[in-house]
Amino acid sequence: MRFLMVVMAAALTACSAETDPATHDDMHDGAGVVREVAESVNDYVDNFSLLDHKGRAHELYYYDDAPAIAIMIQGNGCPIVRNAWSDYSAVRDQFADKGVEFYMLNANRQDKRSTIAEEADNFSYDMPILNDETQLIAEALGVTRTAEVLVISPSDWSIIYRGPVNDRLGYGQQRAEAKEHYLADALAAAIAGKPVETRIRRSKGCIVNLPETAKVAEHATISYSETIAPMLAENCASCHEEGGIAPWAMNDYSMIEGFAPMIREVVRTKRMPPWSADPHVGKFTNARGLTIEEKQTLVHWIEAGAPRGDGPDPLATRVSDASDWPLGQPDLIIEAPAFDVPASGIVDYQFPTVLNPMDKDIWVKAVTVVPGDKTVVHHALVGSSEKVTKPGEGDYQDVFDNYLIGFVPGAESYIYPESTGVFVKAGGEFRFQMHYTTSGRATTDKTKLGLYFHDTPPKFPLRQQVALNVALGIPPNAADHKEQAYFEFDNPATIYMLFPHSHYRGKSSVFDVLYPDGREETILSVPDYDFNWQHTYSLAEPLDVPKGAKLIHRTLYDNSARNLANPNPDRTVPWGLQSHDEMLYGSFMFRWTAETADNPVHDPLQFGIRQFYGFADKDMDGKLVRTEMGGRLGRAWDNGSMKQADRDGDDALSFAEYYGFRKAQMQRRRSSR
Repeated sequence: MRFLMVVMAAALTACSAETDPATHDDMHDGAGVVREVAESVNDYVDNFSLLDHKGRAHELYYYDDAPAIAIMIQGNGCPIVRNAWSDYSAVRDQFADKGVEFYMLNANRQDKRSTIAEEADNFSYDMPILNDETQLIAEALGVTRTAEVLVISPSDWSIIYRGPVNDRLGYGQQRAEAKEHYLADALAAAIAGKPVETRIRRSKGCIVNLPETAKVAEHATISYSETIAPMLAENCASCHEEGGIAPWAMNDYSMIEGFAPMIREVVRTKRMPPWSADPHVGKFTNARGLTIEEKQTLVHWIEAGAPRGDGPDPLATRVSDASDWPLGQPDLIIEAPAFDVPASGIVDYQFPTVLNPMDKDIWVKAVTVVPGDKTVVHHALVGSSEKVTKPGEGDYQDVFDNYLIGFVPGAESYIYPESTGVFVKAGGEFRFQMHYTTSGRATTDKTKLGLYFHDTPPKFPLRQQVALNVALGIPPNAADHKEQAYFEFDNPATIYMLFPHSHYRGKSSVFDVLYPDGREETILSVPDYDFNWQHTYSLAEPLDVPKGAKLIHRTLYDNSARNLANPNPDRTVPWGLQSHDEMLYGSFMFRWTAETADNPVHDPLQFGIRQFYGFADKDMDGKLVRTEMGGRLGRAWDNGSMKQADRDGDDALSFAEYYGFRKAQMQRRRSSR
């Protein structure tokens, strides 16, 4: 495998170059130019995804239409980087209208995201600094020193230049002005489609400590039997098993060795294991994914050739832990109607319903979803309602009338927080939202829902609400369009679970809490949202919020042609149920602090009105002004019918004023019937 040979050569070259000055000098002529070899190491760059110092995600191959990508190696405290920044940013400004993408990359073991962000603030680094926490990307790029710049050509992902920005800086001295402008010349050549005159130049900077580059031989001794296979069994095999949602099964070494290059790629690009939360923000009980150390071990083992070594094969003898009912036999089993899934193509979301057979009210304490065919059930959301839906009238939000569970492979069950439960009234129906993905063969799915009851009513009712915006209008070709909405708590509450949702243009999402004292806290960040994985995020420590706190849901949308999943970048995208439209939909589960099963404080009318107010109040100042009132609301203000609700005469409606208006409006409608 070429990438294995290249990476190993890079590691050995980097090590010898930094530990043997004579060898390093022998690679250069008197002008500091590296002599070319038949095939230099690091000729090509494999795809990767990294978070920057602000927690935003960046994938290299996303910019495949750029004429060039420049990456400067950054390190905190390095005087060469600090002095080179003005020259690097000047080149960025020079090529601002040429489509070149500019980055910095920090792979220092001693630098953390928080300290990188502090350095960026102190020295005005106003571009993304990619944080290579695993050092895997820097190792593969052959990084040895900071201040070196790599220029990558997306036409074939080759490195067409590596070296300094210019000839201005030295160790302990510097010219007032540069005589040679290496980076600018390389970018000009790339844009013109010409070869760079000198591809590799010696770069001055602080040494980047990449200790694993000196341990290539040791990587070949990593035990498949004792380290790699158990890691995969714990983190991956529940989906990668026979009959699982994954396309192939991790059932023995031969499968792992055969897919090793693919495993390396999906780990580097963070596609697998599927977990989208920023690891630096919040803790979650259902988190999955590999640690930094596990990623390093797995990739180093693959880059060493994925050796089998000695010992038994734990994957070959692994027994699936899948069980129809991992929590035991349910008190009630509901089976959704059978659905025929074709062999290929895109299947629209399905919204089946099943009548509630219970003739008495129940309190649910835990839920399990069991797909009929795990190979095609991508996710399932389930709820209940006192109402009965007519055939064909179901839609995406029906499950949220009284939400019970969100299922994804590997997260089949949900045990509600201690002393809480969801009340399900007798009669009505259970509602499903089913997302199917085709698997290459036609099949029929009959998903089952298992409910576990409390023997006596729990102390606290568990509730669900949504911060949403149904007034979306995402402009054509907008790569970073932001929308937001909030829900204001009218009583103290405890938040347990968060669920961000958008469609194909969803790029990233966050949940923030704005406290009454003005303090704002991010409790969930999903920097690389993926519509294919509908994760719920259960807080490891439930969050208590006071009355007046606002839970804000923000989403960035990528409506550009660079977004390969985008159905139509030339369209203004509205809110809609189908995936070619969009949603801002931030669901959460919580309880009111003072509410008990015997002492309800929940106001359903206010609950729904706050949902609307939270997206109509676009600037989140607690006032609805005329410019925030569209459609019928604006007309009602203009004709005076709603203006009378403005009790304090400030030409705006507080929530209390708007709530009073809507409540009176509903009462008038009831009395007129």
